[in-house]
Amino acid sequence: MPTSTVEDYLKQILLLAKDGDELVPMGGIAEGLHVVPGTVTTMVKSLAGQELVEHHPHQGVRLTSKGRKLALNVLRKHRLVETFLVTTLKMDWTEVHVEAERLEHALSERVLERIDALLGHPKVDPHGDPIPSAQGKLDTRAYGTLATCAVQAPLRLVRITDQSAEFLQFADRQRLVPDALLTVTARTEAAGIVTVRLKSGKSMTLGFEQAGKILIERI
Repeated sequence: MPTSTVEDYLKQILLLAKDGDELVPMGGIAEGLHVVPGTVTTMVKSLAGQELVEHHPHQGVRLTSKGRKLALNVLRKHRLVETFLVTTLKMDWTEVHVEAERLEHALSERVLERIDALLGHPKVDPHGDPIPSAQGKLDTRAYGTLATCAVQAPLRLVRITDQSAEFLQFADRQRLVPDALLTVTARTEAAGIVTVRLKSGKSMTLGFEQAGKILIERI
């Protein structure tokens, strides 16, 4: 059984590999896990020895089929736990990410599938992120962001990509939550801002960096 540290590394590599087969730079792993590059190098060598990743020096790492299977299982646990904490335990969606980071390593497959059944086999978690299926299938559809979408187009908010408590609290205050209907009414390239109006009539101004963390689809 892999250790929690191994699971954290595999999950981080999976999340950084946008097309599923992309080489992930070592620096990205270090930044995502808040560790120094030397620690990443040591762990990646260990993962390669366990045939969980392919290590390409000076280029990056890629999950093997064995590593991807384990990573998807950890991600499934994480997102189902987040959904359980919000839906069943009524915790705030801004605080469940940290709790799920702890609990994902302790869940047995039996408990995981009971939670999945209890929740009605949800497809996405409270932040709009897709939940891998029990068979290891993950929805990897690409979405646009509020920073780049067309002005005046009718939109649905799909996902919040920044799961820090600070950003989620900001999004919650602005009612920028999954399934919210909205429109970008103006974009000012020079200032790096967009003006957004929700279906309720509420308007706000977001910087490109903030808007880039909010995924949308045209409806």
